[in-house]
Amino acid sequence: MNKNISEKSSSVDLDTLSINTIRFLSVDAVQKANSGHPGLPMGAAAFAYVLWTRFLKHNPKNPRWFDRDRFILSAGHGSMLLYSLLYLTGYDVSLEQIKQFRQWDSITPGHPEYGLTPGVALTTGPLGQGCGDAVGMAMAEAFLAARYNRLGHTIIDHFTYALVSDGDLMEGVSAEAASLAGHLQLGKLIYLYDDNHVTLSAATDLTFTEDVKKRFNAYAWHTQTVEDGNNLKAIDRAIKSAQRVKDRPSLILIHTHLGYGSPDKQDSYTAHGEPLGVDEVKKTKENLGWPLEPTFYVPDEALAHFRDALVKGKKAEAQWDERFSAYAQAYPELHRNCIKRCWRNCQKAGMQIFRNFLLIQRALLLAWLREKL
Repeated sequence: MNKNISEKSSSVDLDTLSINTIRFLSVDAVQKANSGHPGLPMGAAAFAYVLWTRFLKHNPKNPRWFDRDRFILSAGHGSMLLYSLLYLTGYDVSLEQIKQFRQWDSITPGHPEYGLTPGVALTTGPLGQGCGDAVGMAMAEAFLAARYNRLGHTIIDHFTYALVSDGDLMEGVSAEAASLAGHLQLGKLIYLYDDNHVTLSAATDLTFTEDVKKRFNAYAWHTQTVEDGNNLKAIDRAIKSAQRVKDRPSLILIHTHLGYGSPDKQDSYTAHGEPLGVDEVKKTKENLGWPLEPTFYVPDEALAHFRDALVKGKKAEAQWDERFSAYAQAYPELHRNCIKRCWRNCQKAGMQIFRNFLLIQRALLLAWLREKL
């Protein structure tokens, strides 16, 4: 490592260093691709960091571990946030794939695709879709827990977290799904609302001025507000509070700044759907004290910190394996039925989704070739 870079990074606290690593991996990837959405990863990096390093139960070496927490990026346009987290925490997503963001044949497409990228729980892109699917996943967790858990043998016990945006909550499907979630008292469902008041082409005051918190209160959700999206302690407290509420889904409104740190584009729609631009990337790195070179810089300290997820995940899954083995001894018939319903059916469904994806890609390629030839 360059000595000057090492000295500079050591003077910054580890949390800030790690959060800025997420931000600038995203910024550099979007800039290299000359396409994408840098604003969301820059603004949401802090609360995503808290969730992924302090709360999310997952094993990067086994993305299909059944009792992992689910993380849904409903705002799929901010995909570089997710890809950065997957690479940093040790999933089979390399730095080279980060550099190939939005390129043909990469596993880091513009919007996350289930079955293509390890660790992506759901294909997202159409706004509101992830909100609805997150409700469905939470419903599945609640149903399976009621069906299979027994006193002293809790084998289904995970949260579903969804990062949702202004655009998601404008859509009708999110309203219908949220109403159902409140009715069903899905206490393991937590929405983290990236409340930045900016849409693709303007501020939300032109189109979206409702009181979201009051609406979700009316849906019988537990709601909280974090006034500063970079206040890690407040974010930590809010997630803990949401986890403690067992009979209501939770919405955490987190006030963030789209394109955080960009001197000329923070809080502007120009940071939403296009690269910052070479000059603005330079200004932003200088503003946040980040090295201008090399691009895609990942400090050793930050990477080691994120990779703690490998040790934690391995331990969490091993503990669950022990519980599941004990469950098999106590309830052999339920154990067999659970494996059949939860594993084999999910694997078949996953393979069918992936086959459908390949067919769609083939059709698109053939259509493109016909047009060109």
